[in-house]
Amino acid sequence: MAWDEGLAELLRGDLIDEPVQEKKMFGGLAFMLRGNMVCGIHKGGAMFRVGKPKVATALAIPGAFQMTMGDRPMAGMIGLTDEATADDRRRGQIVAMALDTAKSLPPK
Repeated sequence: MAWDEGLAELLRGDLIDEPVQEKKMFGGLAFMLRGNMVCGIHKGGAMFRVGKPKVATALAIPGAFQMTMGDRPMAGMIGLTDEATADDRRRGQIVAMALDTAKSLPPK
């Protein structure tokens, strides 16, 4: 398994009241709402789709950082350090932003 199952359980708990589906993608695990990614887990930790308008707000949360692919920023995507991911309050803030973003998108 290429991801941390403990982290997967944390996110499952955060998303328990939402009709999310889990999908294995790119060697990791994505949590999808109506076909749109909310968040995901990869071998390096967690990533969240907060959307471009919320990136600055998300990055103001201690432990949040801009996700990159190689040296290019991934638009609208942020990551959390392990410490921030373990903090229920900080992770909850980011999950809420990611859910808002997914809910604002049309179903796929």
